[in-house]
Amino acid sequence: MDTRDQHGRTRSPRPGPAGPAPLARRPRRSPRPRLALAGGALAALVLTAGLATPLNPAPQQARAGDDGKKTLTVAVAQSVDSLSPFIAQRLLSTSIHRLTYEYLTNYDPKDNHVVPGFAEKWQPSADKLTWTYTIRSDSTWSDGKKATAEDAAWTFNKMMSKEGTATANSNFVTNFKKVTAPSPTKLVIELKKPQSTMTALDVPIVPKHVWEKVDDISKFNNDEDFPVVGNGPFVLTDFKTDQYVKLRANKKFWRGAPKFDELVFKTYKDQDAAVAALKKGEVSFVAGQPALTPAQANGLKGQSDIKVNNGPGRRFFAIATNPGARTRDGKKFGDGHPALLDKRVRQALFLSVDRKTIVDKVFQGNAVEGAGYIPPRFSDYAWKPSPEQELKYDPKKAAALLDQAGYKKNGDGKRVGKDGRALNFRILCHATDPNDKAVGKYLKEWWGELGIGLKVNCLDDVSVPWYAGEYDLAFDGWSVNPDPDFVLGIHTCPALPEKAKESAATDNFICDKKFDDLYDKQLAEYDPAKRAALVKRMQSWLYDSGYMNVMAYPNAVEAYRTDQIKSITTMPSAAGNIYGQDGYWSWWSAVPASGDGGSDDGGSTGVIIGIAAAAVVLAGGGALIALRRRSTAEDRE
Repeated sequence: MDTRDQHGRTRSPRPGPAGPAPLARRPRRSPRPRLALAGGALAALVLTAGLATPLNPAPQQARAGDDGKKTLTVAVAQSVDSLSPFIAQRLLSTSIHRLTYEYLTNYDPKDNHVVPGFAEKWQPSADKLTWTYTIRSDSTWSDGKKATAEDAAWTFNKMMSKEGTATANSNFVTNFKKVTAPSPTKLVIELKKPQSTMTALDVPIVPKHVWEKVDDISKFNNDEDFPVVGNGPFVLTDFKTDQYVKLRANKKFWRGAPKFDELVFKTYKDQDAAVAALKKGEVSFVAGQPALTPAQANGLKGQSDIKVNNGPGRRFFAIATNPGARTRDGKKFGDGHPALLDKRVRQALFLSVDRKTIVDKVFQGNAVEGAGYIPPRFSDYAWKPSPEQELKYDPKKAAALLDQAGYKKNGDGKRVGKDGRALNFRILCHATDPNDKAVGKYLKEWWGELGIGLKVNCLDDVSVPWYAGEYDLAFDGWSVNPDPDFVLGIHTCPALPEKAKESAATDNFICDKKFDDLYDKQLAEYDPAKRAALVKRMQSWLYDSGYMNVMAYPNAVEAYRTDQIKSITTMPSAAGNIYGQDGYWSWWSAVPASGDGGSDDGGSTGVIIGIAAAAVVLAGGGALIALRRRSTAEDRE
């Protein structure tokens, strides 16, 4: 599934409301941010790259148009689940929201520390139960109206109303007691108990004067009137399902206007076709789903005017088991296999997954072996099992566990239960993700040797069976934010759906009191070291439960044309990703190439980091300000 970018994200495509995967989930969806104010001069760290093209309804050659407009075209495989910030969970959707709406705070692209966004500063009360945010006075909605604290208060209050408006970010507001806007530049949030994520509220702030006219926000996808009113660096101008999303530069953005006039996300269901489009110059950038395959990346290296960025990613690649779909009040639904309710069966499956082979053969070294739920890129929260706890590849131990659970082999070598039925599972697979399909073949072989049958069910949209609980296992993945709250919160009981088969914040219906107790403790813990210890205990519980088998942490393998994009920011700046960031830095910072058919820097392969003179000027003050941080889900998706 995906994480929104936040919830971020941003995960691998996760199911979304009507129409993710994640994501994101997305997603989210992040290590809890330290309180840090940005000020003084800051230059943006950027990659060497190139320019973009103008597009009509369906983007054409990526180059400057006759009218001089410069368009950056990004090839994506994921579909938009919703353009509503209240609903969306997929990484693509939440990435678009980061470009079109401001959040209270952002993450610095250099090292993920918190910097100002819609809020210039913030201050908690002595008991940490009241947070006061100073909202900037130089932010304007794209329709010309002033963006104020009242917009933020209305957004949070609407989410708190539980009118189907907190599908994507419910974990952030569950502990809110009251939200008010005493003045246009003052936002006050009162809490029921301390909450450590108050500088990591990855919630897009929407314009009250537009959204208060919507009859039913839970069913509104924000795709009826264009341009969509926002206050981010880009304005959403057009959208066609599974074809493209078009955005234009917001010339009045308080941080400064983007350098490209237009940004287009063009959908390619076939990743090879997207790579071919990059080679032809029809698109400026290819991210893959969620990354390029080793063969695709190798085929692009050394190509004229193309660079490959290969850096540590913020996602994990996992197998999720269906623990029994249920609603918040305990009503069961779906048809998940009952054998997976037995911890021994779940652990047996994971003991027969060779992570090293997956990293070596499927990712061909462009990934790190999986362990805990948080990728090693976020070192404060990353966790590994002890040698005694580790469920490493051990088919013999897996077979013994299945015997103990009552699933022994018959004369045909098939595992059968006491009822005589063969043990066969289904696994949801994203049709657009080559890694799902490749790993699926290994699982059929490994589990087949154990006597277990497996059907790999690859779908363009896994949302329907996922939310209906009609699956046994699923390939899962989320983009994790600097603060991990979102991707942990999707495994809590409050994240379950209120009604059967409806979209909800849950990832795969996990609900356990011990996990929830740990979640509540980490949320209320302000001491960084103590909070990190609690987050690691939560990952340990997830690991032991067998509900989530994190197989790998894939690298961000992506490519772009240096004759179209001269420079672009990675996150983190030393070595990180471009697509699906915890913020809008990449596309906001991208500088068009000269347009003379070649890059300005000589075109060496890999990523070259340089200091750009792209420091941004604060509107109204002339002071330079540091760049910002990210959300969770994203990308849940």
